[in-house]
This record gives sequence, C-alpha cells and structure tokens, in this order.
Amino acid sequence: MQDKDNRPSRLLGADSSFRVSFEFFPPKTPAMEEKLWQSIERLAPLAPSFVSVTYGAGGSTRERTHTTVTRILKETPLRPAAHLTCVASKRDEVDAVVRGYGEAGVRHIVALRGDPVDGVGTAYEPYPGGYANSAELVAGIKKVGDFEISVAAYPEKHPESRSLAADIDMLKRKVDAGADRAITQFFFDNDLYEAYVERVRAAGINIPIVPGIAPVHNFAQVARFAAGCGASVPDWLAQRFEGLEDDPATRQLVAAAVAAEQVLDLVDRGVTDFHFYTMNRADLVYAICHLLGMRPAKPAPTEAAA
Repeated sequence: MQDKDNRPSRLLGADSSFRVSFEFFPPKTPAMEEKLWQSIERLAPLAPSFVSVTYGAGGSTRERTHTTVTRILKETPLRPAAHLTCVASKRDEVDAVVRGYGEAGVRHIVALRGDPVDGVGTAYEPYPGGYANSAELVAGIKKVGDFEISVAAYPEKHPESRSLAADIDMLKRKVDAGADRAITQFFFDNDLYEAYVERVRAAGINIPIVPGIAPVHNFAQVARFAAGCGASVPDWLAQRFEGLEDDPATRQLVAAAVAAEQVLDLVDRGVTDFHFYTMNRADLVYAICHLLGMRPAKPAPTEAAA
C-alpha cells in the first residue's frame, strides 16, 4: 500500500508499539449494558492506554457514567477515564464529583465544556456559580487533586468558535490550566488533521494531539452527528456508502476499509496514538487495531507450565 505521495506504508507486525484508547457511553437498558460489557471484554486484551466513558448533556448520565467507570476499575485491568462537563452544575457540585472519582481510585478525567442544555445549535450559557468553560474546569480539577486530564480539540474548529485561531487560543488556555492531552473531534480528511497539528505546534502547544477515529457503522447517523459538531463529510465518503442502506453486511465491509485506509495513512504521517469512538461496538475497532499490529496480551505462564 502506498499513499498519495508514493511513500511506502509501514509493514505493521505483532510487535506494534502503537497506543490506542477507546471511548464508550454508559448504557440505558439491560440489553445495552450487556452489549457494552461484551465490547469491553473484547477490546480489553489489546491493553489500551485507557478507556473513557462519556457524560450526557446537562449531566443526565452522571450516575450511569460513575457506575460504569467504577465497575471498569473494579472488574477489569483497564484504566478508566471519566468524562466531566461544566453544564448545569455549580462549581462545588462539580468538585464533589471529582473528589468522588478520586476516592474511587479514578485518576484520569476528560474535561469538556459540554453541549448547551437546550441542545446542539442553541446558545451556550454558563451555569450560575459554575465553571464557565473547559479551561476553568481543568484548573478546578487540578485544584481538587493531581488528576491526569484530557481535553477536546477540533481540527475543523468548534462549531461555536468564531475562528480556528480563537479555537486554538482556547486549547492553549486548557493546556496552561494543566491539560495533559488533547483528543480530537472525529474527522475523515487527514490533511485537515495534519494542518491543524502544525498550527497547534506553531502556537506553542506541545501536548499530544490524539486523533479521534469514528468507524462508520451507520453513515446516515454519522452524517447527522457531523453536521451538529462541525465535522465535514467528504463527497467520496458518501459515495462509498451510497446504496447500502439496506445491506448491512456490505456496509460493514466498506466501513472497515474506510477506517483502515484512514488509520494506515495517519501511521504513514507519523501518528502513533489513536482514540476510537467505539459506539459500544467492538468488532470493527478490534479489526483496525489488528491492522496496526496489536495482538491480545498473552497471560503469564503459570509455575506448572514454566
């Protein structure tokens, strides 16, 4: 395989040193909970750097997020990261959630401003007595304890930002407040990501900018979500999935090919860390990680076998 510049792609063997992380969302029903834990069990042997659990708008999934994160911590060898937002909560309420995670043994938080209470597309209003934005939230978390903090980054700018430069300024504020890593909104054009990273570095921001990868299980759903979060959907991507609305088997094969092309091209550009938005589905993400050369960790031999 060669990219557009005729650079030979790296041959990825089982000694891969790539680092991956996985994002899950807290389940709403027993059936969704079963699916979530099947996905976690499937992906856990790949030894991700961490797994994150999302947080609903307005803190609507706060308890489910906490329950899922603490169960991961107690029942698996994985390092969980809890999402946390500024929305609809006073500072002392948010601080109490942070302390609760610390007491439970969670040491990694994904700090986000969060969507407006009235939904994406409406005006965001800071909650009275709350953290006004994600930079303030990062600083507040650091005051509570020595947590590892990941934040969001937007290769095509946040939809509410007046410009990409203003968006990068906000990222700089988050880094200055103590952020350790940025995870990008999903994207499909790797040139956009590469150009964004160049601008971020030129602004003096040196933390890892980890690309967020969203395998396209359902193109129509992804297109709707992209429209709300400011991520562009290239014409070529729509063409790949054209006519497959009622053909899930072929759609899955196309999705695997699209995701593999994107990830392997990023590898050719020097990327070594990836964050996968799993949508609580494991098979496609597992296949991509296999292409990266990742293999399930083998259990240590017992004394009898040694």
